[in-house]
Parts: sequence; structure tokens; C-alpha cells
Amino acid sequence: MGRYESLKIFSGNAHPRLAAAIASGLGLPIGRIEVTRFRNGEIRVIVEENVRGDDIFLVQPTSTPVNENLMELLIMIDAMRRASAGRITAIIPFYGYARQDRKTRGREPITAKLVANLLTTAGVDRVVTMDLHAGQIQGFFDLPVDHLSSVPLLADYFQSLGLTDITVVSPDMGGVARARALADRLLVPLAIIDKRRPEPNVAEVMNIIGRVQDRTVIMIDDMIDTGGTIDLGARALLDMGAREVYVCCTHAVFSGEAVPLLTASPVRQVVVTDTIDHSGSGLGDKFKVLSVAGLLGQAILRIHEDRSVSELFS
Repeated sequence: MGRYESLKIFSGNAHPRLAAAIASGLGLPIGRIEVTRFRNGEIRVIVEENVRGDDIFLVQPTSTPVNENLMELLIMIDAMRRASAGRITAIIPFYGYARQDRKTRGREPITAKLVANLLTTAGVDRVVTMDLHAGQIQGFFDLPVDHLSSVPLLADYFQSLGLTDITVVSPDMGGVARARALADRLLVPLAIIDKRRPEPNVAEVMNIIGRVQDRTVIMIDDMIDTGGTIDLGARALLDMGAREVYVCCTHAVFSGEAVPLLTASPVRQVVVTDTIDHSGSGLGDKFKVLSVAGLLGQAILRIHEDRSVSELFS
């Protein structure tokens, strides 16, 4: 391994294929770790190699089952700290509990902050994540956070399709910055769907701000959960005269009947990344999965060598 002999990548059970792809891209083996269960369901972690003084990277999105994967990550961090690892970086491509990032009514928790506290208390030294539901979650940590974006990856893919007369659409006001970043990379105009949420996972389209008539529309969001908002937004855009609708997001949560709903929707293609493990999800031809392994691998290498991570997006 030469210059990278102190760099070690480990994986929990959340997404071992992504961890393997990251390690393979860097020419490294996956670190030996056993993450199993006692008979009563408690998580059992054994680090099966020496990590004393090493630069450790733990790859573990906190996706479904969220609580299991989060606890695995916390226990792996504790195991590495007690094994005298030199530095512990949590690679969390999908940051669970991020949607509760503030109080919108009385007596609500702020779970995004709670998770940050748990990670810090467990002993992590640094966090790498992608496309947080709200950027201010970085401020919940009193340690370095590298917030990566999938926008360059998505932009490269859509450029390869040779689409014309494109308008990038944000599905809500909160996603305007993300949509603008994609629009700027593609050098195309921006539109916004004005909607309201009377309750969680329920959306109503009120208006569309911007020109979409006779345009190829790319609707971008940070995550797709039930798929209802995307299906509703796509139908509204087509009713407003859009030629065709593409949808893209970083995190394909795909809860409940999201996959069959999107398969039956009028969307031309759904482009997602592999921050969440999609194996066994039954994704058909309408879905395109882009890998973030190369991006995460480069971020890991730059952190290990104390080089700039932000240069990846310049």
C-alpha cells in the first residue's frame, strides 16, 4: 500500500458495496471488521486488525433501517476509539434524521442535532456527508464536516444525454439553491414549484414560477421518499406545457410504494445516486443509478493527505 498504509476503510452492514467500490477505486482492501448481532438483537462489533494510530474511515449511510444503521456506526466509532485509532472519520453518504432540523411547532425534537451529539460523544473526529436536507446541519457539529454535493455528477450525466431547451425546476422553495447550482452548471434557466405541505409526506402544488412550456424539465431534489411529491410535480409541469420531465435526486429513500408509483408516473427518467443501497429494490429501466464511490474516494484521499476537499467542486 505504500504511502496509504495508515489509511483504512471499514464498512458496516448499511452499504458494503459502496464501501468496497470506494476502497477498490483507491487500490485498498476493505478493513476487516465483524458487525453481527447477539441473540437478543444487540449489535456486536469486533475489529479484526490492528488500527492503532491509523487514519480510519467508516462508511455507513444511516438509511433504512435507520436506527440499526445508526447504532452500528456509533458502536464502530467506539470500537475504533478504544482500539487507539489515530483519527476516525465517519463517511455518512445519507444522514438519517436530517428532516427534523428545527422546531416548527411546540414540543418537537431536533433530531438532526441529536444525531450530531451522538456521533460526537461516540468519539468521531470528522464527518463526511452528502447533500444534507438543510445545510445548517453542519453547524450542529463542533468538529470538521465535509459537505459534498452530487450536482456535478448529475450535471455530467444530463450533459451526456444531449438534451435541448432545458429548464431546471426546484420542487419547492427550500431547494432553490440546489436547483440553481445544477442550472448554473448546465447554463439553463430555473423555475420553482410553489407548493405547501398540509402534513408530512403530503404536498399540494399551488403555482409554478418560471417558464416550462415547450421545455425539457429536470426536477431536482435532495431526496425522494414516497415519490408522491415528484409524481404530483411532474403532472403539474406537463399540464403547464412541459415537453418531458426528468427527475433527479441524491438520496433515493423510496419508502412504501415509491418505486411502483414512479414507474407508473409520466416522468421520462429518474436519476439517483447510490448513497443508499438499492440492491433488491426492483428498480426498472426508468431508473438510472450513478455511483458516488469515486467522489467519496477522492474526498477520503484528500482528507488523508490534508488537502482541500472543496477543490473537488471548483
